[in-house]
Amino acid sequence: MKPRVLFVSRRVETPLPEGERRKWAAVREELDFRILAAGKPDGAEFPLFPEPPLLAGPAFYAALPARIARELRSFRPQAVVAQGAHETAAALAARRLTGVETAVIADVHGDFRAPTRLYGSRLRGVLNVVADRTARTALRRADGIRTVTAYTTTLVRDLGLEPADEFPAYMDFESFLQAPPAPLPEGPQALFVGVLERYKNVDGLARAWRGVATSLPAARLRIVGTGALAHVVERLVADVPGAEWTPRLSQQEVAAALDESTCLVLPSRSEGMGRVVVEAFCRGRAVIGSRVGGIPDLVEDGANGLLVRSGDDDELAEALRRVLGDRELAERLGRGAHASAGLWTMAPEEFARRIRSLVERVAGLS
Repeated sequence: MKPRVLFVSRRVETPLPEGERRKWAAVREELDFRILAAGKPDGAEFPLFPEPPLLAGPAFYAALPARIARELRSFRPQAVVAQGAHETAAALAARRLTGVETAVIADVHGDFRAPTRLYGSRLRGVLNVVADRTARTALRRADGIRTVTAYTTTLVRDLGLEPADEFPAYMDFESFLQAPPAPLPEGPQALFVGVLERYKNVDGLARAWRGVATSLPAARLRIVGTGALAHVVERLVADVPGAEWTPRLSQQEVAAALDESTCLVLPSRSEGMGRVVVEAFCRGRAVIGSRVGGIPDLVEDGANGLLVRSGDDDELAEALRRVLGDRELAERLGRGAHASAGLWTMAPEEFARRIRSLVERVAGLS
């Protein structure tokens, strides 16, 4: 008999990308599951609840315990897998409300302290103390914890806890593996792909690039993403020739953008696993990243990219100059990057088996 599992996360993209459909189809072979998340209900493969237009974050978390409680009563799952410490807190609250016996597994993908510090409005900072205490308490009370990299495992161990398992999040890289990596472009170009939020340090990248553009006038920077710091990118594009901004690209278009670039730059202040790093590896592109979060788990300095101190604009600029100004270095790092890709790719069937094994062990079903 398949274990019954409720997956809880902040939001789900709809319609599901092809890779996500393959993942959930594989999970369906191993588990009887439901997903509780916010998203656009139209075209969704499973029920979702729409986000309110205002105060979406507070409204989501305020309503989440009651929503989970309803699922506990109706679905009677043997385990809840909650992606994030605060989602775990909501699951634990729902379990207390209902008195239903179900294991709660915290799925830790990044730093639980970052959302109130480096996401959205700076006003979130007033919630730091409460949010941190809630997250720590939830992780300590969870029946099991799953981490995705050595970095997230360290975060958990710093609380005096031991993860039940560590394995990468499933990510679909088919669009990035369909063809061998393309040769580096003739002209030097750096690519940034990510949300334009403080935790991605796009403001630091903009400052660093102004210096790079002065010393390497032929170099170009392409930024892909949307977010609260879009105005910083707009100003950079207006002020500096060779900088361009594209709000959104499909996976196939991101693969093409990597082929058109010399390297990927990811100067984050906080980062979990860094999917885009593996995407760059698949296309044989070096990564210039900061020494934070899960980035050093993937990027080996001097082997498949360069690592810089987080928040050091000068060091970031110098790393960009090194890679963009030295084609031989960029090619060597690119070969190292491509050789690293296989360490972080996982078939959906393997992911589904690992999730089932985790649930059975934590819930006492094996």
